[in-house]
Amino acid sequence: MRPPLPPFTAETAAQKARMAEDAWNSRDPSRVSLAYTEDSVWRNRSEFFSGRPAIVDFLARKWAGEEDYRLIKEVWAFTGNRIAVRFAYEYHDEGGNWFRAHGNEQWEFDEQGLMRRREASINDVPIKESERKFRWPSGPRPADHPGLSELGL
Repeated sequence: MRPPLPPFTAETAAQKARMAEDAWNSRDPSRVSLAYTEDSVWRNRSEFFSGRPAIVDFLARKWAGEEDYRLIKEVWAFTGNRIAVRFAYEYHDEGGNWFRAHGNEQWEFDEQGLMRRREASINDVPIKESERKFRWPSGPRPADHPGLSELGL
């Protein structure tokens, strides 16, 4: 079981989004994969795959090329066992080029609170290092760090 469980309220949807954000900011593919069902179905940009082993492989590959990754998620809408979030993350590539990725995800959960479906649409925007807004140390975003709306994103 992975509380909070559906049906979601504004409070539990926000809690679920923050838990996902914290896990993704760990950059630990195995840890992140435990929030998903064994047969979870994903669409991430133009990639389609399913199952925890594929999730681990995808995340390991993703984070190998996204250095100094920092992510913020914000609930957009929720109902029953579904949550929609918008997010932004910053990273740089091997060449030191910085990017801010903006995206939307739709999540569907099973009765145990595990995500069984994740649909993500993401666009990368080149930024200068001086334009970065996510400057906390590696790991979870500090509780007092502004969210997307507060940062004007």
